[in-house]
Amino acid sequence: MSTRAWMIFAAVSTLWGIPYLFIKIAVNGGVTPGVLAWGRVALAAVVLLALARRSGSLRRLRDRWRWLAAYAVVEVSIPFPLIAAGEQRIASSMAAIIIATVPLNVALLALRFDRNERATGARLVGLFTGLLGVVVLVGIDASGNLSTLLGVGAVLVAAVGYACGPMIFNRHLADLDPRAAMGASLAIAAVVLAPVAALDAPARTPSAGALGAVVVLGLVCTALAFSLMAVLITEIGPARAVVITYINPIIAVALGVAILGEQPGAGAVAGLLLILAGSWLSTDGRLPPGLTAIFARTHRRRASPVERPADPRRTLIRTG
Repeated sequence: MSTRAWMIFAAVSTLWGIPYLFIKIAVNGGVTPGVLAWGRVALAAVVLLALARRSGSLRRLRDRWRWLAAYAVVEVSIPFPLIAAGEQRIASSMAAIIIATVPLNVALLALRFDRNERATGARLVGLFTGLLGVVVLVGIDASGNLSTLLGVGAVLVAAVGYACGPMIFNRHLADLDPRAAMGASLAIAAVVLAPVAALDAPARTPSAGALGAVVVLGLVCTALAFSLMAVLITEIGPARAVVITYINPIIAVALGVAILGEQPGAGAVAGLLLILAGSWLSTDGRLPPGLTAIFARTHRRRASPVERPADPRRTLIRTG
């Protein structure tokens, strides 16, 4: 994996670790889930479409509208309002932990859509481990509370959408300019979400902080992050790209604790560890690319003849 891909990976991991904080600020400040989802999507679409038009890359979208629409629905129109609705009922850190199930969903979907991908051995263990993590999370921290269960359910459905989106993009949209593909997808999502926003109008004027959170979500966590994610999927594929969910929840939990004063319970901590372990195993034990490179360099150093002079007797045996 190239240095450029690693830098994009690190950037996307960070940019998609912070939205949960700003979503929580927005919904606590009076922005409804429908308006929040539509606002961030519409703002990002305007920015990306303007950049794509300037580069002349919109013309290539003419025969891709069906797949752009499919991507927009499963990756944006469904997950965005569901995560916002979920965070009205659960902590931002819990929402991020649940989103960490995305690699598990990718592995499950591969069983249906890619017959060569069979969950056997370690991958099968990983799937059951990750699912156990969800059970532990829900059973300890959410059991007996209907509102919390609804919040968890909403975010789980969003995680399925996040797993489907990269698969669609990689198969049908990867050759397009990321600004054009993402801008068009977000514009379609904005149209789909417009009626939802109209029906979910806030009862009072949101606070300035909440409106600022929507702007950050639109420009940074959507426009910039989606463009970088498109490049990442193209370079390393969807299965490796969603490995960012190993890092996202850690960032989100840290921000939730440090800024929002959240206190993850025992179920959240145990669930996070099990979900991350299960996701790692179910994706064939893939490490984040930076760690993979570090381990590879370390191994090369240990095996290098400069570091460890060869035994003359072994040299004679090899050459003789």
